[in-house]
Amino acid sequence: MPGPLFRPLPRPRAERTLFCLSFCGGGTAPFRAWADALPEDTELVLYCYPGREGRYGVPFARTWDQLLDGALTALAGIAARPYVLAGHSMGAWVAFDLAVRAGRAGIAPPRGLVVSAAGAPDRPADRDAPPHTRNTDEELLDWMFAVGQVAGAVREEPELLRMAVEVLRADLRAVEDYRHRPGDLVDVPLQLLRGEDDDVDEADPEGWRRLTTGPFEATLLPGGHFYTPEVWSALPGHMSVLRPVKPGGAPGRAW
Repeated sequence: MPGPLFRPLPRPRAERTLFCLSFCGGGTAPFRAWADALPEDTELVLYCYPGREGRYGVPFARTWDQLLDGALTALAGIAARPYVLAGHSMGAWVAFDLAVRAGRAGIAPPRGLVVSAAGAPDRPADRDAPPHTRNTDEELLDWMFAVGQVAGAVREEPELLRMAVEVLRADLRAVEDYRHRPGDLVDVPLQLLRGEDDDVDEADPEGWRRLTTGPFEATLLPGGHFYTPEVWSALPGHMSVLRPVKPGGAPGRAW
């Protein structure tokens, strides 16, 4: 059975890694094209949550700690070289908590943290709004179609719809178990990316700013929860921590 890490374009001699965490109900597929948008010195490594894609036979994580334990073990395997953590929506919370837990586990901290389309985890979300485990299958499907998480063509594929709801429900169960612990902060550069038309998460810059003692930057981009297709496909280009700039504006190391 394949492991939890997927490298769309292996670069064993790369100088750094972009380690990405997917959204609720998502897998690695939406992120794979990012490999072509990265500089030659950066390798894209995608973490696959249990219960989907190549890990279809692996039981879903039933709690937030189970979800993070698996991701932390995978992170330890790639942290020998400099890395940046990036997560979208639920993945933003996973990336943040990974950065917190890495230090406690004796793992080298990330050189930067990019959180996309997510509110700060220390602020309570509106639990009456979808998506939530209390929602019916139909309500969850309507939500996925509304935000663009599932392609319209899938409406004609009952088995794919069933699987999409099953995976989303499993992830919702884990994320609803997450409770930010007071004092959980990171000491790394943190960048918030958010869509100007995103109605899903109130990605409040000040909420995230409070959670790092390092530099903070907020970037507003066109589109909704998944931006526009053009922005999404080139999203690494908006991640400032990946820009190799040294004094004078000439290309150089970003760490």
